Amino acid sequence: MTTRSHRAVITGLGVLSPIGSTPAAFWEALRVGTSGVRSIQGFDASGLACQIAGEIPDFDPKSLIEKNYRKSLNAMSRMVQLGVVAAQLAVRDAGLAKGTIPPERFGVSFASVMAESEIDDLTGLGAACSSGPGQSVDMDAWGRAGVPQMPPMWMLKYLPNMPACHVTIMHDAQGPSNSLTTGDLAGVAALGEALRAIQRGAADFMLVGGCESKLNPLTLARMDTFAPFTRHNDRPESAIRPFDRDATGTCVGEAAAAFGLEELEHAQRRGASMLGEVVGFASGVDRGLTGAGLARVIRNAMADAGVTPSDIDHVNAHGVGVAELDRFEARGIAEVFGRDTPVFAPLSRFGNTGSASGIVELACSLLALRYGELPGTLNHDNADAGCPIAVRTDAGRPVTRPYVVKVSATDLGQCGAVVVRKWNDA
Repeated sequence: MTTRSHRAVITGLGVLSPIGSTPAAFWEALRVGTSGVRSIQGFDASGLACQIAGEIPDFDPKSLIEKNYRKSLNAMSRMVQLGVVAAQLAVRDAGLAKGTIPPERFGVSFASVMAESEIDDLTGLGAACSSGPGQSVDMDAWGRAGVPQMPPMWMLKYLPNMPACHVTIMHDAQGPSNSLTTGDLAGVAALGEALRAIQRGAADFMLVGGCESKLNPLTLARMDTFAPFTRHNDRPESAIRPFDRDATGTCVGEAAAAFGLEELEHAQRRGASMLGEVVGFASGVDRGLTGAGLARVIRNAMADAGVTPSDIDHVNAHGVGVAELDRFEARGIAEVFGRDTPVFAPLSRFGNTGSASGIVELACSLLALRYGELPGTLNHDNADAGCPIAVRTDAGRPVTRPYVVKVSATDLGQCGAVVVRKWNDA
């Protein structure tokens, strides 16, 4: 185990998801097996081959954000709004009063992606520099009539560093700050970076988050041509089938989640409630998607935490419902744990939330540790022979061991693992 002088505990959780947007509602939906994958409601998706997604219902950022910052929402895309609100909810849940931490000891580590440009920001420009539907863009008209119609804050609504930028401004966080853009790995990577900042004494409190929303007709029309999306629009709640022989593909989901990661003694001095302790992290690449590289990363994370497979209650897997990717992930998990350790794959409840996935999925296990029971994996009915792992489908399995390993990976083989310990006062 690597010796470091500072320990890092999770003292706050904010979550916005298709199955619930408070920790209590999120947990209850997990516990009873609610699916948030539904027919798309935000726009007419009838022309798409995949017409389902994990959509957050009734998201109203103005009712959730501090009054002083409501005007700033106009300069944020939906994805950025989700991230900023989740971060505020995490700070509130951590019981952290503004100004109680020196700004230089407050940091931010956020997972995100280039946001999707909203149609209303582009339609006027397109009409101004094209002679009609299906016609090419007239670049002279673009410079003369199109550019003047571009909203002056257009670029700043969509850049991937905007969630971290707005969060640092809102909370006067002047400590370590970074934006992670490694796709589905980004959330776990953001947590790992925040862990190292706490361990080396660079910050007392790190606001760690992830956000993504691709529920945009232009984006989904583009992705629909190449992404491995399911076509089972008639049964959205059972369409994503992780590690299952009948897997037909995945769908997008939108979500945001954030943790307050705090140095242990700092949290104890202010009497903070603790959800868990982050004790290990590692990342790497398995370019051939063999599983061997992922297994190495998992072992490195457990070595960093000083634990063995016998200490692990369950593995929290990504499980996107795409056969090739699920088999890759399963091979890596099986090389370390065999079939002895339960695997929990929550993504089928809310779709693939990309940059938000690592934080949102880990939140499921944090709550399982808190309440002492592990929800079942939805839509895993017939195990894929290429996935030699023990996927748990039974709801309410008791949590019997103190550690969880969260695994994340991308389709390019980037992978990471984080180890979390159930908090107790011992």
